[in-house]
Amino acid sequence: MEQFMKNVVEKDPNEKEFHQAVKEVLVSVKPVLDRHPEYGRAAVLERIIEPERVILFRVPWMDDEGQVHVNRGFRVEMNSAIGPYKGGLRFHPSVNLGIMKFLAFEQVFKNSLTTLSMGGGKGGSDFNPKGKSDNEIMRFCQSFMNELHRHIGPNTDIPAGDIGVGAREIGYLFGMYKKLKNEFTGVLTGKSLNWGGSLIRPEATGYGCVYFASEMLATRNDNLENKTCLVSGSGNVAQFTTEKILHLGGRVVTLSDSSGYIYDEEGIDADKLEFVKHLKNIKRERIKLYTDEYPAAVYTPVDASLDYNPLWNHKADCAFPSATENEINENDARNLIKNGVFVIGEGANMPSTPEAVDIFVDNKILYAPGKAANAGGVAVSGLEMAQNSMRLNWPAEEVNSRLKIIMKSIHQTCLEAAEEYDKTGDYVTGANIAGFLKVVNAMLDQGLV
Repeated sequence: MEQFMKNVVEKDPNEKEFHQAVKEVLVSVKPVLDRHPEYGRAAVLERIIEPERVILFRVPWMDDEGQVHVNRGFRVEMNSAIGPYKGGLRFHPSVNLGIMKFLAFEQVFKNSLTTLSMGGGKGGSDFNPKGKSDNEIMRFCQSFMNELHRHIGPNTDIPAGDIGVGAREIGYLFGMYKKLKNEFTGVLTGKSLNWGGSLIRPEATGYGCVYFASEMLATRNDNLENKTCLVSGSGNVAQFTTEKILHLGGRVVTLSDSSGYIYDEEGIDADKLEFVKHLKNIKRERIKLYTDEYPAAVYTPVDASLDYNPLWNHKADCAFPSATENEINENDARNLIKNGVFVIGEGANMPSTPEAVDIFVDNKILYAPGKAANAGGVAVSGLEMAQNSMRLNWPAEEVNSRLKIIMKSIHQTCLEAAEEYDKTGDYVTGANIAGFLKVVNAMLDQGLV
């Protein structure tokens, strides 16, 4: 295994997030590989870490002043063993090939856990939508889709939204796809309700993460009522994680963005959450303005000199990292444990470093890795695809009910896989093993392709 990881790093030396994701899966599935030597002969590890296809393209676009800019576009089609590629598009300056591969690799196992027939992919651009006008974003999205449309389709690859890609961007992307292909198909998910979207899709990742946390607490005859929760981020996932925690009787005291975080000891109630939604979704302003409306809250700006994030250094019961990868480091993990946190539900993709994950597992807290806990978003995307195929729209109650069933099933699948192969009962091992087995067995069934 050490030699295998050495080869991975040597082949793509600058893709540290991808290396991290591969190593986590590799460590977890060792008992499976020991039990199934045929996997080694079939080189399933070597095959599963290589994307089936990588598309890299330029995206020229014109700003409102007539200046032309050029960004890079990516689509990593990682694995289609159990269905067409499925995964979001991210528009953010941090986007590069290594991050796209890491996200696509994680997506393969996440989609496998949902019980739906979806392979894994991911894409995006280093374009930064912040500060851009609607017309500039429209022109960028149209240029992006002018190339991407050649590689996607409702039975091939179905992108969705991610960081920097919300309903506005999905609308512009879909409009261009429809014009270029002369067809109205469910090629994108996260669409608006009046032209093919699904109820509960915006809420799904946050709601699903909280449902998973509730399932974990139920194994200890507990629930979220009266629990104090730390939530990072203030975008779609963080907003609806907060909303569902409130529905279940919990109390959220933090939210953040890239500039800093707010701590509201009184709790972020439904009215305050509506203010945050308006602030971030409509006005597109910074979270700092929360304290102008609610002066009892405290705003703390980002301090790059610190080796920990003070957001994770408050007394609480639960933490829901919902911002970005590796936002919780080793020091943050120790602070969380020290402050009484015993439930971690990852709304973001791989928000905890390997050292942080080890601390959570060693302390035997209820820790749900992102590939299991945040699978609700892609699960409802799959349900949106099903509705598009049938030309139907299910009521919110039906979609929410199906989401609950899927998250309950993922939770049970993780527990059973961990118990069968490693006797640990931890969700990291269980999620990786369960996702891995479904994908590699499908690959073997389909031959050497």
